[in-house]
Amino acid sequence: MVTEEEVPDAAAAGAPAPAGGAGDDAGMPDAAAASGSDSDSSDSDDDEGAAGADELRIQALEQALQELPLDYETHVQYIQCLRKSGNIEKLRVAREEMNKYYPLTPKMWQEWAKDEISLSVSEESFADIEKLYERGVQEYLSIKLWRDYLDYVEEHDPSVSQCTPAGLSKMRDLFERAITAGGLHVTEGSKLWAAYREYEMAILITITDGNDEEKAKQVQRIRTLFHRQLTVPLAEMESTLSEYKSWEAEQGNANDPGSNFDGVPSNVISAYKKANDMYNERKHYEDQLSNAGASEADKLQEFQKYLKFEESSGDPARVQVLYERAVSELPVAGDLWIGYTSYLDRTLKVPSVLRSVYYRATRNCTWVSELWVHYLLSLERIRASEEELRHVFERAVQCSFPTIPEYLNVYLTRVHGLRRRISDGLDFQLIRQTFMDAAELLSPQLGTKELLHLNAYWAKLERTLGKDLAAARGVWENTIKKSGSVLEVWQQYISMEVEMGHLHEARSLYKRCYSKRFAGSGSEDICHAWIRFEEEHGTLDDYDLAVKKVTPRLKELMMFKSQEEAKVEAYSMLNDNSNADDSSQKRKANKMANKQQPPAKKRKENPPKSTVSSDTQGSKTRSGHSGAVAGVEVGEVTREKVEASTEMKVDSDRQTGNSSSTEPKPSFYNDKCTVFVSNIDLKANEDDLRRFFSDIGGATAIRLLKDRFTKKSRGLAYVDFSDNKHLEAALKKNRQKLLGKKVSIARSDPSKGKKSREAGGQDTLPQSGDDGAKAPGSSRPDKGVPKGDVKITGKNTVFAPRSVVKPLGWTTKDEKPDGGAGELKSNEEFRNLLLKK
Repeated sequence: MVTEEEVPDAAAAGAPAPAGGAGDDAGMPDAAAASGSDSDSSDSDDDEGAAGADELRIQALEQALQELPLDYETHVQYIQCLRKSGNIEKLRVAREEMNKYYPLTPKMWQEWAKDEISLSVSEESFADIEKLYERGVQEYLSIKLWRDYLDYVEEHDPSVSQCTPAGLSKMRDLFERAITAGGLHVTEGSKLWAAYREYEMAILITITDGNDEEKAKQVQRIRTLFHRQLTVPLAEMESTLSEYKSWEAEQGNANDPGSNFDGVPSNVISAYKKANDMYNERKHYEDQLSNAGASEADKLQEFQKYLKFEESSGDPARVQVLYERAVSELPVAGDLWIGYTSYLDRTLKVPSVLRSVYYRATRNCTWVSELWVHYLLSLERIRASEEELRHVFERAVQCSFPTIPEYLNVYLTRVHGLRRRISDGLDFQLIRQTFMDAAELLSPQLGTKELLHLNAYWAKLERTLGKDLAAARGVWENTIKKSGSVLEVWQQYISMEVEMGHLHEARSLYKRCYSKRFAGSGSEDICHAWIRFEEEHGTLDDYDLAVKKVTPRLKELMMFKSQEEAKVEAYSMLNDNSNADDSSQKRKANKMANKQQPPAKKRKENPPKSTVSSDTQGSKTRSGHSGAVAGVEVGEVTREKVEASTEMKVDSDRQTGNSSSTEPKPSFYNDKCTVFVSNIDLKANEDDLRRFFSDIGGATAIRLLKDRFTKKSRGLAYVDFSDNKHLEAALKKNRQKLLGKKVSIARSDPSKGKKSREAGGQDTLPQSGDDGAKAPGSSRPDKGVPKGDVKITGKNTVFAPRSVVKPLGWTTKDEKPDGGAGELKSNEEFRNLLLKK
């Protein structure tokens, strides 16, 4: 029942303050009256100040909800403020608005119903309040809410309170619904059974003594309720049995109070013992759930153990009630809802139950795409209408999913369902429109693999179900416009034409793409594929033409490959020479340092050192150390060399007092527990990387490599971990997406050279199907490289800062005798040097 403390004092909140000096204070002396007047005025000012603050708070929350209508906590705070202020009209609107987006908790439904009951002044309001209770008990299982609902109907429904036949039938149906919903609740279900029995006992009292037949029926009805409850494993079963025996004694059926089962039918005794054993098996799980201090994670784990036990017992009704208890306590646990809906799909398969549970699941966990996919499939299984399926699909695509492929999965699930039901008379335009919407929304953000999947399926259905070959070709042509440098796009387009026997069109596609640059060995692969195609399908003239076209292209590719290999070999030789000169220079420098010289002489013989420039237009550079790597492929530069060279550079700046060098001396790491992350989106920062590895934990330091001049990210980073366990977990995240781009993660091991890294399979060029793949030999300049600068080639260039690696054309022979640097060679001179070697 509703108490005065539970009802907001809306009338008091809106009532004016009483005037001072009125009523009982009229006979007070003047001073006392004046004092009372001042006190009343002060209280009135305080009330007005509090009311003004509440109003400002309400206005701020209204503004916040206009900007973020899906903010759950703001909705809750807004309702609480309105309830405190007593603004019932706004409060109703606020509750309805929140319930449009989210289910309300049982407590919120109780408060809503009690507020409406306190304001109801006519019988017409009974139906509205009854609907509120009905809505509340359908969202979550709550024994308390059911009890409030039953008590309200029993007290306020005229037909029930007057015990009319219609009222008795209505009340008993409501009790049976309550028993079905929560009568198997192990710890609280007995409260519903007790309320049901009390109602029937009250009916028994109203039956007059002369109506023996009706009285006997009512007695048997109560006895049956006792028997039903005693067969259910519930808490306090012993007290229920004692109550039953006492009730039987009141009906004139004497029994021995000292005997547990005296006067109890044998079938009830056996069922009671079985139920008691079942309760004892579950008591351990119930005790674990009753731990008030347990975290949500611990409670979820306990519920999952309990559910596994119940499912093994094989009683679907008990499993369903336990799932309802679980989702009521943990409403945003997606795993619980997925397990619940999957169990219903496998076991109960009742359309009304499935609709209800899936609807509540997707309202509680809107971001779980798997629930939406299962929802669509379940509706299709129970033969739901196209209108219902379309409505659920439209709700799904308006949600916020963590990743783009999840949206793709929802779209494809919709397409699959339409395809399966196309024989029922559905228009193919529905499938085409779904594909068009998916392509428009997702194409810019999909990876190559997902994009190929979407477009290949679309083209296939256009050809097979839509019977529109032009539309199928249009799908592939649009894909080529966006991803024409991806080999698989052409391969699948050609495969479709060959499958349909359109050899001329397939040949035309080969002619269009054989000269294109593809990642990896794709350029060679497409040439060989054309030759095989003509061998299997073409005439001799077609074959000869293909060979004529392909042969120069293959020679060009082979020459390019040879040139790249020659560059790598030349860089290796230059690196070896540079290392040898570096050692001799270091020994000479050490000897000179041991000699005592005047400070002025030292400064004269050791001129200031400057960083190595990458300018190739003949500018002169000076360096006090020749040990820096000279134009080598940086894949052969270990991090120790890079860091040592960087240290020399910083020391040089410190010695010369270079005011432009404000960078601190870098920290050095041994990389004993470090991963190297590459292919990072250039917009990502250290916080993004920290969030990326937050699910595994253990990250102790993150070093994002940046360009020395532009200070922009180079898409590379080193991440240190506290131990090998976290390191191994980090390596498993290889090829996962960070800001929509797949990153490569490898163990950082500076003790290994290039060959060992290549043997380990790390830092290889991306294949044609990978995101961000770039065709080899591309002449397009990389972003961030100034025009005219010589670009250091090689797949591991990322290991060395640009200030350390000398530009192409630099050799140790260009070192001047005094330790200075000679002029840089031009690109043409350097190419001649490579040919001579």
